[in-house]
Amino acid sequence: MTAPTFSPRFREDLAALLAWRRDVRHFRQDPLDESLVADLLGTAQLAPSVGNSQPWRFVRVRSPALREVLAAHADAEVSRAGDTAYEGERHAAYSALKLHALDHAPEVIAVFCDEATTIGMGLGAATMPQTREWSVVMAIHTLWLAARAQGLGLGWVSIVKPETVTDLLETPPSWRFVALLCLGYPEEPDDVPELERKGWQARLDGHAHVSER
Repeated sequence: MTAPTFSPRFREDLAALLAWRRDVRHFRQDPLDESLVADLLGTAQLAPSVGNSQPWRFVRVRSPALREVLAAHADAEVSRAGDTAYEGERHAAYSALKLHALDHAPEVIAVFCDEATTIGMGLGAATMPQTREWSVVMAIHTLWLAARAQGLGLGWVSIVKPETVTDLLETPPSWRFVALLCLGYPEEPDDVPELERKGWQARLDGHAHVSER
């Protein structure tokens, strides 16, 4: 078997894909084709995982009632977090941000890590069991890139209580909540993060995060 050779054009397209991978909060109402969602979730599971444990568990939230409850919960947590962490102008700026799209995104997917999985027989996780959870994050990032390549956007909702989401979705006790994702076609695609466009936080020079010993 011969490994593929990636052309300069492909590498340019890959760089563009990475630059266009944005956290999207505003979606069009167009429904997503079932085969497209299935393909994206299949692609996500090509992600690397510790010991090939494949600990990711995806739950598509299809119930309108459940989505309504999740959106109300997120709204309450967003408000509580803002009141706790920020004051004055920063609080006003925080309040102006849209931090989830659970109320209108065509697709909502909860992602969990199965910490009791026997797949992979614990290889690589004996001293660092959190590597299973990191593997799930790799699957989310793979889904993110695959979605962007199809013209879709994805938003990661993190201002929720894990125990509330777990209880609402009635998942097994061994499943640790990792992410609540909104998926759909962006209302207005942009290659600049919304938090940067709104003056919340600019992207830092990447060299600032690299050191040597």
